[in-house]
Amino acid sequence: MTFKDAFKTATHSINHSKMRSILTMLGIVIGIASVIILMSIGQSAQDLILGQVQSVGSNLIIVIPGTPSNGKFSPSAAEQGIVITSLRQRDIDALEREPSVDAAAPLVSGQAEVVYGNNNKIVSYQGVTANMFPIRNLTVGKGATFTKQDVDSINHVVVIGPDLAKTLFGPALDPIDKIIRLKNISFRVVGVLSKGGTGAFGVDQGNVIVLPISVAQKQLLGISYFSTVLVEGNPKYDISFVESRIRFTLRQNHGITDPNKDDFNILTQADILAVLGTVTSVLTLFLAAIASISLVVGGIGIMNIMLVAVTERTREIGLRKAVGATNNDILEQFLIESILLTFAGGVIGITIGAGIVGLVYLVLSTFFTTLGWVFAFPISAVILGLAVSGITGIAFGIYPARQAARKNPIDALRYE
Repeated sequence: MTFKDAFKTATHSINHSKMRSILTMLGIVIGIASVIILMSIGQSAQDLILGQVQSVGSNLIIVIPGTPSNGKFSPSAAEQGIVITSLRQRDIDALEREPSVDAAAPLVSGQAEVVYGNNNKIVSYQGVTANMFPIRNLTVGKGATFTKQDVDSINHVVVIGPDLAKTLFGPALDPIDKIIRLKNISFRVVGVLSKGGTGAFGVDQGNVIVLPISVAQKQLLGISYFSTVLVEGNPKYDISFVESRIRFTLRQNHGITDPNKDDFNILTQADILAVLGTVTSVLTLFLAAIASISLVVGGIGIMNIMLVAVTERTREIGLRKAVGATNNDILEQFLIESILLTFAGGVIGITIGAGIVGLVYLVLSTFFTTLGWVFAFPISAVILGLAVSGITGIAFGIYPARQAARKNPIDALRYE
């Protein structure tokens, strides 16, 4: 029997029991659709996170006080409750004199309750210099950012996130020039950020308060050091060269001669992207692995149905063997039938998964525009779905096919 004949026979058997075939494919359809959906969501989340990091600027370098004990991304001293006061104004002045550095912007942060009228909320606040806005690509949708003069004069002005503006002032009231209280200190709102979302250091930009660093240091925190310094490298220089110059400048400023005793840690965007890319990729694969469990269940279901089909068609098998069909012919027929079922289920699953992913993107982009969710439908998910469905058909179809091929034709013809 040729492959074409075996294929026709398998197709006829599937069409003859349509309802059974549909129920048999259901497990594979659900499994493949789950893999497609989770891989697409994982890829979309990865693109969103990496896009937010890249939007900060490709030549951004972050300087954090303290040295992690086990590599760049070990918990910082601040995260361990240790106060490191090594980064100060003299470091900013020295960095800004470095030709490979365009700008250096210090940052301090904290949390406090903000109040306007009867509305209040616990928020994160960041004390920054005026040049922090262009360095971090922060723009305002209403009003304006504060200026260097505001920082030098210790003016009580703030720029707030768009979500916080809605919480405090509602949709109708204009926040600009309104007076809010932070730690019982009055501030005038001069601007509202154009977008929310998660910003640098995991801060919710939708609910953040940005104020002059001089006010934050002297009146809110009572400190004279910086918790972080953001450095914008000169695009004429390679980022690795800029990093080395920052390291040299800070060591010279802090009197450090032993490289193993640095009291600061430097992170480039490449470092952050590499770690985030690895983490999100692992999470995507983990989600796909969880979804693949349903494929195993679907494969077992196919094997059971095929075993039942072998039993029901015992006389047919005996008749085929009696007229000259070999064991390989019978094996090929049932194996093709199993593969067709799983492959068809895979195609349907991919179609359903793609449809659901598209629907989710449509809903998020229509009703949750601030998320910035991107549509991602990785081709690798389609290839994986088709490959897995085919492998499942072979893996779970081989046993029933071998059982059919091994039947004795005389016993099979006498089977009732």
